[in-house]
Parts: sequence; structure tokens; C-alpha cells
Amino acid sequence: MRIDIFTIFPELIEQFLGHSLMARARSAGIADLRSHDIREFATDVHRSVDDSPFGGGAGMVMRPEPIFAAVEAHQPPRPLYLLSPGGRAFDQSMAEELADSEGFSLLCGRYEGVDDRVREHCCDGEISLGDFVLNGGEVAALAICEAVVRLLPNVMGNSASATEESFTSGLLEYPQFTRPAEFRGWTVRLNVSGQLYLHVAEKGYHLQLLKKLINFAKVDSLLGIQFVNVTDISPNKIETKAHHLEQSELFT
Repeated sequence: MRIDIFTIFPELIEQFLGHSLMARARSAGIADLRSHDIREFATDVHRSVDDSPFGGGAGMVMRPEPIFAAVEAHQPPRPLYLLSPGGRAFDQSMAEELADSEGFSLLCGRYEGVDDRVREHCCDGEISLGDFVLNGGEVAALAICEAVVRLLPNVMGNSASATEESFTSGLLEYPQFTRPAEFRGWTVRLNVSGQLYLHVAEKGYHLQLLKKLINFAKVDSLLGIQFVNVTDISPNKIETKAHHLEQSELFT
């Protein structure tokens, strides 16, 4: 997969891409991650990429010439998305869509935004990270890049990590714990809740049940099982209790 990011701050992009899973994906050849400096295509001595709004107004607007020149010179993978508040809201399903593609590109705006001719004639679509304002598109671009790249095969150490996490089924992931089994009187409660959640998901039970299982206190109460650590409950007991729940109020 190839992902190109167009920005006036390529050093910010490269700093992020040089660490953790992004660096691993790059070095392994799983993801071809590129940043392009729009300023390199400015034509004046000051390398200006912005100008005052046509007709007046506050702030500055990114000019179309250097953006078009940068995109045409690098021939990035399409679609090219403008990071914009008017774009499609980015979520996990879109991350999965992009991860299944051969590549895409992101254009980071700054100031008051970009000349609208860029949006209309250079880009293929728009993406929004949410209903809030940033100084530019770089943070959003990096968030999208990480959300997508981590879904690619062999990027994460455990392939199950991408299938057993929040939003994969439109739900939040169950609570996670580690050692010690008891801390300041609070005990680990993952085994019943977590394994039952996975059991239900694997069996293909309907979404309403999964949503209700998010309330783990209710699940523990229904199961009638109290435990201190993750070895107290066997898979067979969970299977039996889960079977009994099939006819319970959780399905009403």
C-alpha cells in the first residue's frame, strides 16, 4: 500500500512516521508512506503558498498553483482526499475500506483552508476527523494514516488485535487487565466478561445481545459467578452459562 501526504510541514509528518508501527510498516515494505512539501513548488523567493482571500476577509488561503504542481509532479495514488470539516466523517469502517485498497493520498490544508478550485478539480473527496477545529490537516492525516496502516497484514504483532478491538463490530472492546490479579482490593473481572463477549461474537449472535453484554456488571450477575483471577473460570463453564443465556432476557 502507498499513502502520500501533501503538507507544508513534512518534517512533522516524517517525525511521526519514524516511530512505532508506522516505522515497522515502512521498513518491512508493507506500507510505502511518503510526505511531500508543497512549498517546494512555490514560485517566489519567499516560497509563499498562501494569499489573502479573493474579495477580502480575515486570514489567508492556500493558493492553488503550488498544490496542483505538487500533486501533478508526484502522481500520488488516488483517491486524493482533502482534509476538510465538510468531508465524510472518518470512522473505523472507512479505515477498513482504505486498508483494503492499494493506496490513497491526503492533502493537509492550513490557514483558512485551500482555494476551492483545489477541492473541486484536484481532489477526489474530503475527509473530516470530527466537528472541531485544528490549525491544519497534519494531525488528522497522521491519525488516518495510523488507523489504516495498523490494519494491514503483519503490521501488528498479533493479527487478532485488529479483530478483537473497539468499533470492529460497532461496539467498544471489553475491559482489559494485566497482573496483579488483585490491586488495592480491586480484582480482575476480565475472564467471564471478556470470554463470554468473544463467545457471543464467534457464535454470530445478534447485535442487540452484544450491546447488552457491554454492561459487564449485568453479565456477572446473570452468570452468578464470582472470581478473583483469570484462572477461576474454565471455558466449559462459560460455554454452559452462555448457552443458558440464549433463552434469557438478553434476547428480549
